[in-house]
Amino acid sequence: MENTKRKVGIIGLGHVGAHCAYSIAIQGIADELVLVDQNAQKCVSERQDLLDSVTYMPHRVAVTIGDFEDLKDCSILVNATGNIDILRANQDRLDEMEFTIHAVNGYIPRIMDAGFDGIILNITNPCDIVTWQIAKLSQLPRGRVLGTGTGLDTSRLISALSRQTGFDHKSITAYMMGEHGASQMVPWSKVSFGGKSLDAWAQEDPRFQFDREAMKKEAIGAGWVTFRGKFCTEYGISSTAARMVDTILRDEKRIMPASAMLCGEYGQEDLFAGVPVVLGANGAEQVVEFQLPETEQEEFHACCQNIRTYMEHAATIR
Repeated sequence: MENTKRKVGIIGLGHVGAHCAYSIAIQGIADELVLVDQNAQKCVSERQDLLDSVTYMPHRVAVTIGDFEDLKDCSILVNATGNIDILRANQDRLDEMEFTIHAVNGYIPRIMDAGFDGIILNITNPCDIVTWQIAKLSQLPRGRVLGTGTGLDTSRLISALSRQTGFDHKSITAYMMGEHGASQMVPWSKVSFGGKSLDAWAQEDPRFQFDREAMKKEAIGAGWVTFRGKFCTEYGISSTAARMVDTILRDEKRIMPASAMLCGEYGQEDLFAGVPVVLGANGAEQVVEFQLPETEQEEFHACCQNIRTYMEHAATIR
């Protein structure tokens, strides 16, 4: 991370990757973007569109096209490779695993052999499993491989809480945790509004006496609401990824949910799951470990067991 130029590589320029590139460019988060995709014309077209927009930005952003070896001096790589046709056919993130695990098995070794020594942020689904695979293949130090994980899911939960209570989302602290998928959970004991717990608010205000299980399901299912009408999700995840990239490059030490390696935290070892982390120059620098009540701890463990099942399958993919 000695490179002072803010250079970010984007791997995969589908809906998600292209919007990540645009979000990072339009906010001036990076000085240079390197675009990599197996479809050469897609790279050319996306680069042209980005360059067309640079004229009206208050800053300059260089945009180049490269191959995996050209990512070696990037500070951060955003892994956004995927196959929308698989997801469109079955609407199950896990069905993407055969494609996405095979893909990273092919190009992560090439990137590392070229001398890459930065941070890898994974978006590709199933997020926790692909992030774990990238960490294995790259052998980068703990924290320098992470995933967006439950970051977007957390945004969806906070949005629902804001609508229900009328409080602005910036006054709400809440997290989705566990798998970025159907089994994720909400630690309701840690939800607060301006520092006052949800349980305390609920004792005096009917707006806070809502069906928590229904809200959790709404947050989990929100992505499919987006997907059914446009067959992709792009704005929410690109904003999530851009904010994480910016936080890392600025060394903000900001607490955000991410898919991070657990090494004893929450009673789990050797897996990636969505948890609050301290994001800084070295990636996920610290896992924030809550003291959860027994019921929530058990629910989190069940999420992790699902992740382990998927890890076993991923290990068989070549």
